[in-house]
Amino acid sequence: MGISAFLLFWAAIFTSNILLTNFLGMCSYLSVSKEVGSSLGLGVAVTFVLVFTTALNWLAYQYLLVPFNIVYLEYIVFIIVIAAFVQLLELIVERYAPALYYTLGIFLPLITVNCAIFGVSLFMVIRNYNFLQSIAFGAGSGLGWLLAILMLAGIRAKLKEKLIPAGLRGAGISLIITGIMALAFIGFSGIAPIQ
Repeated sequence: MGISAFLLFWAAIFTSNILLTNFLGMCSYLSVSKEVGSSLGLGVAVTFVLVFTTALNWLAYQYLLVPFNIVYLEYIVFIIVIAAFVQLLELIVERYAPALYYTLGIFLPLITVNCAIFGVSLFMVIRNYNFLQSIAFGAGSGLGWLLAILMLAGIRAKLKEKLIPAGLRGAGISLIITGIMALAFIGFSGIAPIQ
């Protein structure tokens, strides 16, 4: 059975944050974190996609790939499930939250190729999580990603008025801040690591 789903959820947020310990999902994290509002929107979308695609990919793996002995197709199946779900989400956001849709721009459909989404599905298989553990891990990873992007967006908003050397503006200072946040999250690593 392994780790409980409750502990796995909290560990995925703090001790094994998908972004700050594995550095997965950095492209959209660095690009969208200029404003807190758009960061919140993308973070919620990533969390939503992570929860549902992890559950769908677990079901596809356990009830399609393993029984038919076609596990070698897991990458293709996982990507198809993620792409289809993101398309559905994109249609819903465009219809019911057009301002968020235009704010996120190209980064909403790019959730499909966000390596954090794919990485969570692969970790779920590698670590042999059951259905409840997979959902907890997906939700925790999404909330951890959301927490990290909101922290960076908040810090970047405060830095707008500060004097930053020209060579560090933009991605440079964002990577330094991310490194410092990652060091802070490593401080949680002795509490409940994911194995």
